[in-house]
Amino acid sequence: MDDLVRALKRHPGPSVLLYALLFRVVHHLLRRLPLPKVVQHSEWRSWRWRNLSVSMVHSLLTGPWAVACVLIWPETLHNLHSFHTPLSYLLVCVSTGYFVQDAGDIILSGHARGSWEFLLHHVLVISCFLYTLYTELYVAGAVVALFVEVNSVTLHLRLMLKLAERQSSTVYQVNKFTNLLTYVAFRLSTQFYLTWYIAHNYSWLNHGGYFLACIMAMNIMILIYFYRLLRADLFAGKKSSARQNGTQNSKKFLTD
Repeated sequence: MDDLVRALKRHPGPSVLLYALLFRVVHHLLRRLPLPKVVQHSEWRSWRWRNLSVSMVHSLLTGPWAVACVLIWPETLHNLHSFHTPLSYLLVCVSTGYFVQDAGDIILSGHARGSWEFLLHHVLVISCFLYTLYTELYVAGAVVALFVEVNSVTLHLRLMLKLAERQSSTVYQVNKFTNLLTYVAFRLSTQFYLTWYIAHNYSWLNHGGYFLACIMAMNIMILIYFYRLLRADLFAGKKSSARQNGTQNSKKFLTD
């Protein structure tokens, strides 16, 4: 492990590209799995399903990995600026590779305009993570930021069930409330802690202004999406019910 991470630290850029390629291999392997019938008949739904499938693999891998790093090394949570271990550095490298792959998938598939929010998020994450990998600073911060991937598991499942038009299923109903709980516990709480840490230590942090700007931009995006979740899953009116019953199938609906 130590030898691997030392090699990654010597060549962070190529290492990220290597993991991006590995996630692309995962993408091609998942293409062999059958698609739900309702998804098969739409080119956009088919692409979105496969894109979410790769995202699910990333979340299932990195979410528990990030939590384990904090449980094993509690200093990760308290020293976001300079503490890291070989395992946490590897986690950030792997995750950066995924975001590069996903951004490439969105752009090369021709869905950049409809997925601009995801691209903006990915640009912010990639820039911060690459800084982390090259400077070996804020590795612990990146690990804590990846707590959000625990919630991403339920977010991706929610969107995949909507793509398959399974909103009336028991799985969707259970996941709907689980998703809201994990959104608060792992996404909103994580963002609040990262924002507090950067703002509280702003005076001495390296490039604190840039990271504060990035975290504030992501905070706005996360709060907007949380509002959409509440509106769609808890306060849905007749129009939302009609959409959930499949009478409207806009791309906007499938990304809410």
